[in-house]
Amino acid sequence: GAAVMLSMGASQVVAQPNNGGQGGGGGRQGRGNFDPAQMQQRMMERYKQVLEVTDDAEWKAMQPLVQKVMDLRRESFSGRGRGIMARGHRGGGNAQPSDQGQQRRGAVTGTPNPDADALQKAVDLKASKADLKTAMDKYAAARKTKQAALEQAQEELRKVLTSRQEAIAMLNGLL
Repeated sequence: GAAVMLSMGASQVVAQPNNGGQGGGGGRQGRGNFDPAQMQQRMMERYKQVLEVTDDAEWKAMQPLVQKVMDLRRESFSGRGRGIMARGHRGGGNAQPSDQGQQRRGAVTGTPNPDADALQKAVDLKASKADLKTAMDKYAAARKTKQAALEQAQEELRKVLTSRQEAIAMLNGLL
């Protein structure tokens, strides 16, 4: 899931350099001008087009439900796949906790995950078996809660979609 989000983000960044007449030289120019709200707006426009919504009133009812699913999906990925990205090396040796992993995770998911951070800290500090179990249980419970919220939002969205739109939404990762 995180890989999909990274590739989506990378394709958006690659497509941006000519916007606003900046970044014509390629490379990393224009990256400092990344606007999450603008990217979100483009994603909403894309979903409107992909779901074949032509009526503005229909989209006005559907858009907040699509947005909610997108937000909850992003939150449900928060903290997953963090080991390699957060540490940049294999375990063993002298694993030192750092803020660098959290900064990377924030760039991918947009929101910090305190339960994932607590579990990572327990792993980094080589916590006792009991402390690890407590942290794992909290992390698992938080994931279940987020997954349940996502499933509820998907059901709410499903209610306003036609069968064709539902199929399209499934193929595009909304359902």
